[in-house]
Amino acid sequence: MEIIEQIVEWHQRYADWQKNQSSVSGNGGVGVSYPLVKNKRAPFTPARRALPMLNLALISSAGVYLNGTDPFDLNTPDGDLNFREIPIEVGAADLRFAAKGYDPAALQQDLNSQVPLERLLEFEVNGIIGQLNSVFWSFSGFITDAARLADEMFPKLIERIKRYEAQAALLIPASRLCHQSVSLAARALEKAGLPTMTLAVDKDVVESVRPPRAAFYEGKLGSVAGRPNWPEHQRRILDEALRLIEPMDQPGIYQLAVGLETQVEDERGER
Repeated sequence: MEIIEQIVEWHQRYADWQKNQSSVSGNGGVGVSYPLVKNKRAPFTPARRALPMLNLALISSAGVYLNGTDPFDLNTPDGDLNFREIPIEVGAADLRFAAKGYDPAALQQDLNSQVPLERLLEFEVNGIIGQLNSVFWSFSGFITDAARLADEMFPKLIERIKRYEAQAALLIPASRLCHQSVSLAARALEKAGLPTMTLAVDKDVVESVRPPRAAFYEGKLGSVAGRPNWPEHQRRILDEALRLIEPMDQPGIYQLAVGLETQVEDERGER
């Protein structure tokens, strides 16, 4: 199964968009005419181990990089096709963010709202997951050329993830366009035999691109892993999403109950 179905047709739509766009405002910064990838089916790899036995890889498209290293190039026309491999022991103060297509305010307040290292390490200690992989992977998901992303970045990313013997991957987008990039990454990983879970707050994009497994809730771009400085909210989102990996026996997009709980809490003025 292809990462991008009907690739010739998508190339044509993308070429038309490139010729005709006069502005990149709206629709998360790419304009309303941007041609989202449209897939009808999804590759799927069943989980062969229980969650408490998995080495979990974390993949973020928030453009995170180590302070003192080169940032992602946000001025590249089609998007920066590089990724970073970052040790999970790094402190938030040592990280910087090349944010495009999303407001980094929540991320600046609390790294875990978008890159939930502390929450996942808690899950490791509590036996919810077997372990969090010793490095996580970061790229800038504001990449308009989906075909180049699939052809050039994903084979290199998959090779690195397999080298660490990861047994599942959690993918967290930051912007609207990130939802496409991350969903395509999930398709590539499952095609290569690795079960995934894509956390999502933009249902339209994931329904169009069709990652194999997606957990959706009514959240906000830029804090997809939960509201900043609200650890319990982050735990509930991640726990519910990750626990779907093993029982899912076919591709699908699941609505998380945590979104409904949060709405009730907001109405009550609770935190």
